[in-house]
Amino acid sequence: MAAQKYRMTPDQAMARLKAKVRPDALPHMARYGIATSNAFGVAVPELRKIAREAKRDHALALALWQTGVHDARLLATMVAEPARVNEAAALRLARDFRSWDLCDQCCLNLYRFLPFAHGLVRTLAAREEEFVKRAGFSLLAVLAVHDKRADDPVLLAFLPLIEAGANDPRLLVRKSVNWALRQIGKRNPALNLEAIAAAERILKQGGPARWVASDAMRELRDVKVQARLRSRRSSTEQVPTASPQVSPRSKTARARAVPSGSRPGRTRRPRG
Repeated sequence: MAAQKYRMTPDQAMARLKAKVRPDALPHMARYGIATSNAFGVAVPELRKIAREAKRDHALALALWQTGVHDARLLATMVAEPARVNEAAALRLARDFRSWDLCDQCCLNLYRFLPFAHGLVRTLAAREEEFVKRAGFSLLAVLAVHDKRADDPVLLAFLPLIEAGANDPRLLVRKSVNWALRQIGKRNPALNLEAIAAAERILKQGGPARWVASDAMRELRDVKVQARLRSRRSSTEQVPTASPQVSPRSKTARARAVPSGSRPGRTRRPRG
């Protein structure tokens, strides 16, 4: 059998990662719930630089994933070839998630490009494993932002799934449920109203779901969010928007259109 040809070999990729080790970053990452037992602390912008050099290379992605190194697995999500990932393979990757940032980065870098991404949302969200279930809702949040071809009925069909997941006892799952609800509600005025209505139904569930609902409504009714939604509405549409509500978090609302941990140069506590 011919030897595998790589644009960048696994050994070269690992050497690049080791050259960017940041031991001082590991305690900070741990404080934000990121698994650091087998991590180098490489900054995400540095990972993306390496990924741009390696380009999409599925064999490299598989080799990097098998190392078990957190940073190598993050890089693997950036170089994996979506065309070579089926649903079974996507689920196998999800079962290996041990940290919210790897979960969310895989959704952003790989899962959203899969032709069955919308079906994968339901497959992952139906699982009981914490990070697998989180991946279902994180993927939904990413699709709500990036899948411009999805029309309103496609996203509305996910609201019952969000309502069902809102009372999960695990905080990291609830945060992803909340993230998905907020991103759907920020897409356009009509979805904003539907997402707020869903949040009001979730609020009635009580228990842990109350935070999911109240936090989402605070952002979806924020004056700046409402202003952006009105600016997107075409002159021919006559869709009302929700009554604005001033929020102390309005200055940060714009920053929530990307998954936690993916903003360059910083590590954030998982919002979604």
